[in-house]
Order: sequence, then structure tokens, then C-alpha cells
Amino acid sequence: MDALFSAVDAHAMLGIAAVATGMVLTPGPNMIYLVSRSIVQGRRAGLLSLTGVALGFLVYLAAVTAGITAVFAVVPLLYTVIKLAGAAYLLWLAWQAVRPGGIAVFAPQQLPQDPPRRLITMGFLTCLLNPKIAIMYVSLLPQFVVPARGHVAAQSLVLGLTQIAIALTVNGLIAMSAGTIASFLAHRPAWLRIQRYAMGTVLAGLALNIAADRAKAVAA
Repeated sequence: MDALFSAVDAHAMLGIAAVATGMVLTPGPNMIYLVSRSIVQGRRAGLLSLTGVALGFLVYLAAVTAGITAVFAVVPLLYTVIKLAGAAYLLWLAWQAVRPGGIAVFAPQQLPQDPPRRLITMGFLTCLLNPKIAIMYVSLLPQFVVPARGHVAAQSLVLGLTQIAIALTVNGLIAMSAGTIASFLAHRPAWLRIQRYAMGTVLAGLALNIAADRAKAVAA
């Protein structure tokens, strides 16, 4: 185990931890689903949904560790399409947040009471189809791998596990406290509006950053 972690540069570990923390605190599909489930169906449902999200993370981690990102080096157009689709989806989420009558993360959503298996399945699919997570693993995580240190797969594995640990810890805390936060905001509509507009701004900013990154790649 020590040899596994020694393959990763300490600065790379800190870098991916910072990126992972910033992204998990940015409202997105995973957070919206987990919060909605926790509010509507209770903490246990939120944590079961989080189990599905964790499985989705592991699928991405397995793909990156296996070297799937090499496909995008061979077919750069595919990489560009995925990034553009992710940016467009984030912009759509931003509009859903700021439009009149838009959604807010901690506003109770009308959802059916789902059994445990469906909660896990929906959490898994939500994570797997989340463009933020796809971008994290396809674009951001490989930037922290240092080929000169060797053991590229091991580096990817450790960095991915670091991201997963941070994401699950933060999302778990949010799911456990979602009901309390929602109750607080329900009696303070001004705070709810601020949260909604902050969410839209962050999502739009992330989308624009993705688009700008694409523009630089094309220019190069």
C-alpha cells in the first residue's frame, strides 16, 4: 500500500484534492438528486442513493486506470464532443436554476417513494451521466499524473480514490443535513433565492471554463 501511494507526487495529490473539493461543493446533478432524496424520503434514502453514486465513481475510476483516456488522444474529436456536450448540459442546469420559478438545490422536490434497489440504481445512473464527473476523470485527473514517475495506472488509481473519498464525505454530510438546511431556507425565501442564483452562476462559470479550454486546444 505504501508503494502504491509513493508513486503519486505529493503536489499532485494536493492538487486533485483541491479540484475535487471545489467540484463537489459546486451544485450539480449528484447533489441535487441526493438532497431531493434525503428531503423527500429521509436520510437513509439519501445514503442509499449515495451508494449508487459511489459505484458510478468506481466505474469512471476503473476506466481511467485502464487507460481509456488514451482513446481521446487518438480521436481528439470525440474528446471535444464530450466536453462540449458537458458544457451545454451545465449551461442548461444553470438556466434551470436562475429562470423564473427555477429549481434550488434545497427546495423540496416532489419525488415518488423508491425502494432501496431503485435508489441505488438511480444514484448510479445520475453519477454515470453527470458531465461534471466525466470531465473530472477524462480531462482534469490525467493532468495530475506524472508519467516520469512511472506507474501511471497506480497514480490514476490513487488520485481517483482521493477524489472519491472527498466527494463521498462531502455528499454524505450534505445528505445527512439536507432536511435541516431545507427547513431553515423554507422560512427564509431571500436566502433560497441567493442559493439558487449562486448555483446558476457557478454552473455557468464552469461551463464557460470548459468551452474556453476547448478554444485553446483548437487554437493550439
